[in-house]
Amino acid sequence: MFKNTISNLTRIRQVAEVLIRYGFEDVVTSTALRRLVPQSRRRSWQEGEQAVFETTRWQRIRMIIEELGPTFIKLAQALSNRADLLPQPLIDEFEKLQSNVPPFPVAQARRIIEQELGRPLEEVFSEFEEVPLGSASIGQVHGARLLTGEKVVVKVQRPDVQEKVRTDLSLLHELVRLTAPFLRRQGLSNPQDIVDAFERSMTKELDYTSEARSMEQFRKLYEDYDSFYIPQPYRELSTNRILVIEFVSGCKITDKPQLLEWGLSPEKVAETGMDIYLTQIFEFGAFHADPHPGNVLVRPDGTLVLIDFGMVGRLSKQQKYAFAGVFIGMARQDARSMALNFRRLALTSEIPDMRAFEADLSQLIEDFALLDVKEMSMSDLADALQNIIYRYKLQVPGSVFLILRALVILEGIGKVLHPRFNTFEFVRPYGARIIGEQYSRENIQNEALYTGTQLLALLQTLPSDVRQIMRKISRGDLRVRVELSGYQLLMRKADQLVSRGILAAVAVAVIVFAGLSLLGQYPATMPFYRGLPVVTWYSLGLAAFLLLILFILGTKNERRRE
Repeated sequence: MFKNTISNLTRIRQVAEVLIRYGFEDVVTSTALRRLVPQSRRRSWQEGEQAVFETTRWQRIRMIIEELGPTFIKLAQALSNRADLLPQPLIDEFEKLQSNVPPFPVAQARRIIEQELGRPLEEVFSEFEEVPLGSASIGQVHGARLLTGEKVVVKVQRPDVQEKVRTDLSLLHELVRLTAPFLRRQGLSNPQDIVDAFERSMTKELDYTSEARSMEQFRKLYEDYDSFYIPQPYRELSTNRILVIEFVSGCKITDKPQLLEWGLSPEKVAETGMDIYLTQIFEFGAFHADPHPGNVLVRPDGTLVLIDFGMVGRLSKQQKYAFAGVFIGMARQDARSMALNFRRLALTSEIPDMRAFEADLSQLIEDFALLDVKEMSMSDLADALQNIIYRYKLQVPGSVFLILRALVILEGIGKVLHPRFNTFEFVRPYGARIIGEQYSRENIQNEALYTGTQLLALLQTLPSDVRQIMRKISRGDLRVRVELSGYQLLMRKADQLVSRGILAAVAVAVIVFAGLSLLGQYPATMPFYRGLPVVTWYSLGLAAFLLLILFILGTKNERRRE
């Protein structure tokens, strides 16, 4: 830990100074970061540039993220899908972040491809486009053609991205360690868990073979669909740093003039797109999590194509049923059913006041039940649901927020193409289908079989477990471990008080000894100074030293409280 702190010291100091520049001096002065900013460079946020402080606190957080670079931008983009962790105004700001990164030289891209494949570029591609088709913080995409004639796109990872991401992840862990108490006081109860989850996500994103596997999975799921197509990945030409994918031509799904020119119905295209996406969620439980217009193409024959499978969400069968139950409960205007399904959906279902929770859901139902179908908006509903999740600190699967975000994006696409597009009209039949699947004979049999298997396993191990417990009781070896949580701060304070009490008692004892030393009878060899024996001066000096330590400890504690 100490080694990481030293290696990241310069970058951490830069982060602290950026925080101060944008008016977050309290984050620095309230945490261990204050030790990293020299006194000469400390200044009050009230003396900053006026233009910065005319913005909101949420906007300034976004400015800080933008200045700190791509890894921090990616973390903020990931958090923009987590309404259970962050307030909606901050999520709105994070959704504005764009990681616009200039491309790296094509010579480096060629060198990386040759290193990964272990052979010259000309032995794999007959053509390789010098100008990249797109560029991002992790890598960039080049057009190419295989020696066998197939046109492909090649995703190439940046040459130094893995080292940069590792450095920034180490920095994030260090920042969380230094600021964890402050973040908890702001309502972020598990900052370390967030960084750990982000680290897993980034590690997966840095491995292009994971994206290739997702594409192959979706190709298998939709192999019988004529209206939907996923490009083929070339696994034999792909590694964790490069990914070769079949090139698919088409226009963006929102390019309405082009759709009309091809003789396609934009309304039909929008309906097909929504049906395909809802099938992913409610039937397969695996879905493309970033369906923005640039990732959804339409071929001249009307076939929809999804590209870029770097972000894929998944729901278990039980999560799928609970998520559908939330919408079904809302359609039936049943707040209790919504609350029950929210609890089933949550990873931890500790809701302190269920009555208040149901009342808030009832209010949400009333707000939307009175609206005309044309007035209903998936964006408004998603915001309302996310506000309730945040208010009650429900820890729901991250995939839920990816779904809500994707439905909002798809609704925006649908309204461009379809003047009467309404997301709820598409969701309703899928909800009914899910209810039928949940209570089907096959599912009930599977659930009964699972429960029976678990019960049988319990019955098989119960006798031996009970026998082992009884043996320990008879030998007097049974120990009960009681762990108290939430008392760490109190115990630390008590330890500090005891230590200072002992120090103060020693100081008082030394002072008393110094007073008593004045009454002693000393031999002629005992040196005196200003009429007092030297032993008295030594005692007073030791007492003064102990009192100085007590004063320093008290001042340090006071500064921490401030």
